[in-house]
Amino acid sequence: MNGTEPAADSRLLRLDTCAVSDALDKLKINGTVTGLLPLTTARKIAGRVITVKLVAAHQDDDRSRPITHLGAKAIEVAWRGDIIVVEQRTGVVAGSWGGILSIGAKMRGVAGVIADGFVRDIDEARGIDFPIYGRGATALTARGRVVERETGGAVQVGNVRVRSGDFVIADSTGVVFVPADHLLKVLDTAEHIAAREFAMSKALLSGERITAVMGTDYERMLQS
Repeated sequence: MNGTEPAADSRLLRLDTCAVSDALDKLKINGTVTGLLPLTTARKIAGRVITVKLVAAHQDDDRSRPITHLGAKAIEVAWRGDIIVVEQRTGVVAGSWGGILSIGAKMRGVAGVIADGFVRDIDEARGIDFPIYGRGATALTARGRVVERETGGAVQVGNVRVRSGDFVIADSTGVVFVPADHLLKVLDTAEHIAAREFAMSKALLSGERITAVMGTDYERMLQS
């Protein structure tokens, strides 16, 4: 990590997915994913991404790789506060993450997991307060169904291309990815949007009419 990343993580965590998504819209950057829900805790997470790409077991033609369970390598290379992002878009119903992995990730200091797929052992992850976002849950094992093709490469989550080193924020509303090379610009824009919306909320609480508060300025707030 470079010296700017901890401060960026902290700034991102103070925001919410709506403000960051609005900032991406304003900057014309694709990054918002809908339909990934908190499965274990509603706690918001934000941090640097480590990617894992899964494929169907019958598509794995590389027999030279050491046999290691999916996600294990990502845990070993993770920094404290990182978020593991798993692509499981094979169409095969199987767990893309599980309970032993959650324990290993928690011990490593990983902030959470985002899986574009199904996840196992939800109760176990809840018991250790480990945040997982995903498409849903299944008891079906990955073994014999899906395997890890790559750690640290590009993955697809929803309609967003994600790379290791990018950043992500996830809360009960959604999941939003921020390309690393646009991070500071997105943070500045999102913080400005959040501050304006906070001022609008204060105006409403002080008795101003909502039609006055949410008028032309609000509708045009994301225009360049």
